[in-house]
Amino acid sequence: MAEHYKNLVGEIIQKQMDVLGPEMAVRKANNVAGLKVGDDGKVLSLAGDEHAVLQGLVDEYIALSGAIVKNILGPVFLKYPEIKVNLK
Repeated sequence: MAEHYKNLVGEIIQKQMDVLGPEMAVRKANNVAGLKVGDDGKVLSLAGDEHAVLQGLVDEYIALSGAIVKNILGPVFLKYPEIKVNLK
């Protein structure tokens, strides 16, 4: 089962490298407790509760993507003040 988690985490990181760029995707992955990732995005180690590491990785990317969405859409919505959208 550990190998499944390692493979899944690796695939998520690779997808995020395509979206965010390698440096940002790897930096965010390395913020997750129990996860060590090489500069090429390969999982070097996955320690502790594998599910918690996976969830931590997903949360890390969601938090970043949420900020990106706010930064991109905020100025667009300012052009349409009559339309109220919650970007929190």
